[in-house]
Amino acid sequence: QAQLVESGGGLVQPGGSLTLSCAASERIFSDYAMGWYRQAPGKQREFLAGIAVGGRTDYADSVKGRFTISRDNAKNTMTLQMNSLKPVDTAVYYCTAARAIATLGQGYWGQGTQVTVSD
Repeated sequence: QAQLVESGGGLVQPGGSLTLSCAASERIFSDYAMGWYRQAPGKQREFLAGIAVGGRTDYADSVKGRFTISRDNAKNTMTLQMNSLKPVDTAVYYCTAARAIATLGQGYWGQGTQVTVSD
């Protein structure tokens, strides 16, 4: 069972920035693509961004240009830098890991971290 631990959620004002982090075991991090999903109240879980072991990235249109995903293979840590946040970005954010970006929705999941964008 893979362990993914998110951190960095919280309350931020509209237009602000927030950085989420996800720590994973070395076994997972060295072989798996990593990514982020979110789920807002009453809505389905939504793919946001993914990053392959080699660094290739993919983004949902809703966050392209505002969010940046990165990974530090030496620290087994992935981050999601979120800029220009909007109230619609309010959700629980989940870290995921899978063999490929295309299968992130069927892989391992973290426990989630709450992000609230509000005045």
